[in-house]
Amino acid sequence: MTDEMIRRSDEEWRATLTPEQYRVLRQKGTEQAFTGALWDEHGAGVYRCAGCGNELFDAATKFESGTGWPSFYAPKDPEAVETETDGAFFMKRTEVHCSRCGGHLGHIFDDARDQPTGLRYCINSASLTLDPGTVEPMEQV
Repeated sequence: MTDEMIRRSDEEWRATLTPEQYRVLRQKGTEQAFTGALWDEHGAGVYRCAGCGNELFDAATKFESGTGWPSFYAPKDPEAVETETDGAFFMKRTEVHCSRCGGHLGHIFDDARDQPTGLRYCINSASLTLDPGTVEPMEQV
């Protein structure tokens, strides 16, 4: 992770992101459950921010939550993500965003009791890319 903040104009974001990535990352959109490219991905690697490439989650922390979105129990580095209260839709939730570019990633919930942290980072596929790197694939359980 780098400490350098990424700042782009709205025009620059639109030029570098797909329409769906722009809607999710820059307009705080949410993709429909079970429609994103990464919700059922089981490969090893590092999940990065689709907006700036910041390393966000290690694939080893991804788990099947049954929600239809990629779910992780912890970020790769606690400083890679930031949170804030989201009061949209008459609900109180905690929004998760990239600490480097401010892109909306999803929300965090405390309902993953069978995971080491008890947390579920519920993240939109459109806000992520998977960098398989040089690691071996994870064994399927």
